[in-house]
Amino acid sequence: MELQKETKLHGRWYDDACGTAFGLEVLGERWTMLVVRELMLGPRRFSGLRASLPGISAKVLTERLGTLEEAGVLTRRTLEEPAQVQVYELTEWGYAAEPVMQELGRWAAMSSGHDPMLPLSPVSLMLSLRTMFDRRKVEGLDFVIGFDIGGETFIATLGDGALPVVRGKAEAPTATIRAPNATVLAALFYAGVPVAELEREMGLVIEGDRAAAMRFADIFELPEKLA
Repeated sequence: MELQKETKLHGRWYDDACGTAFGLEVLGERWTMLVVRELMLGPRRFSGLRASLPGISAKVLTERLGTLEEAGVLTRRTLEEPAQVQVYELTEWGYAAEPVMQELGRWAAMSSGHDPMLPLSPVSLMLSLRTMFDRRKVEGLDFVIGFDIGGETFIATLGDGALPVVRGKAEAPTATIRAPNATVLAALFYAGVPVAELEREMGLVIEGDRAAAMRFADIFELPEKLA
């Protein structure tokens, strides 16, 4: 029986047939999973990725993008309009890593060492909403919440027990939440900082149906600490 040929990556660190070992060889290098995270809501330019990951150098980002492309996690393509620009985009297999990231994030948040008030990117915050919303609290809620986080816009649509989040500007949202950075919203959703304090001191702005925005903020909860 002919054995399936292994990829160039599989076995490079662990020489182990386990899928977990292969997963770590693909995503376990420093910065790699965060690069994938930043692409989960759609294609990005190199400059946009660097801006969202301020601690990474251009050299390391180039290397990680190349490795992920070789592995089949992402691909490059050129957008023709309004001008020719190259973007990086996850493949179908790359997008399939989101549940892994969600469960890793949920597991990590069970540690008392997890600090939700450290800096985080807008995409990271938006993905956390898809991970940390409490399905017991969403019955009967039907909201469209727009977000503007330092100029990056997103739409969260709550209905039928689901919470898809996409890039874009909502045309007729129930409410719009604006903040200069994602940490302000993490303080609202996860750290229990009073909304009046965030509005007064940290630049939070809520437009539209304020009561709906507050009910929306209430559906998010970090898991119980286990360590």
